[in-house]
Amino acid sequence: MKTIFKSFLTFAVLILSLAFTSANVNAQTASQIKNVVLVHGAFADGSGWKGLYQILTKKGYNVTIVQNPLSSLEDDVKATNLALDKQDGPAILVGHSWGGTVITEAGNHPKVAALVYVAALQPDSGENSIQWLQTAPPAPENGVLPPDDKGIAYYDKAKFHAGFAGDLSKEDADFMFASQGAFYANGFGTPITKAAWRTKPSYGIIATEDKSIVPSIQHAMYKRSNSKITEIKGSHVVFISQPAKVANVIIEASKK
Repeated sequence: MKTIFKSFLTFAVLILSLAFTSANVNAQTASQIKNVVLVHGAFADGSGWKGLYQILTKKGYNVTIVQNPLSSLEDDVKATNLALDKQDGPAILVGHSWGGTVITEAGNHPKVAALVYVAALQPDSGENSIQWLQTAPPAPENGVLPPDDKGIAYYDKAKFHAGFAGDLSKEDADFMFASQGAFYANGFGTPITKAAWRTKPSYGIIATEDKSIVPSIQHAMYKRSNSKITEIKGSHVVFISQPAKVANVIIEASKK
């Protein structure tokens, strides 16, 4: 009888141990999304993410930076999906400015667990970017120029520092201007097919000193989508001037 009891006790302990281990692993999986995919906006390229990349990688995150061709919404979504395909598990998808429109469409990828909008556009299904940009008067510092004869929109060099990167040094702002991509303006008029934020958790960072997408527009979009809002004092490139604060929002999203 003692032998039977000991065998039963050993079996019970084993079952409880396995159950605890399984629950612990599941909890860790749910709370430790380690892949982050960063999507830049118009009038920029992926180099602006360097500070944020360094912070997140030091904390153990696997960070991928998408280089958008900026030739169309479809092309930028394709580039983002290629990056998502390579992830080894769930990922947090982050978009800045025009990149917000891109992640709204690309966020339907099955590996995307949550979306983080950084001073970004956030249209709904059937909406485009330009209609949101027209919901409030532009700031005087805004320097987005009309498309040229090739359909490409650039940012006015004379206004780039104040209008795009006001809290960076002039030297850093000049580098950003020199490295901006050629953005085909037809992307602003392309509607979203299916807004991923309607089915996935979303976080919205409002740059309170933004002169390119005024804060009132950001707030209206994020409130409409029920995104968790964080306000950070910074320019349109708040992810460069305040990378630690932006990283905190991404880390919060990764724990959901």
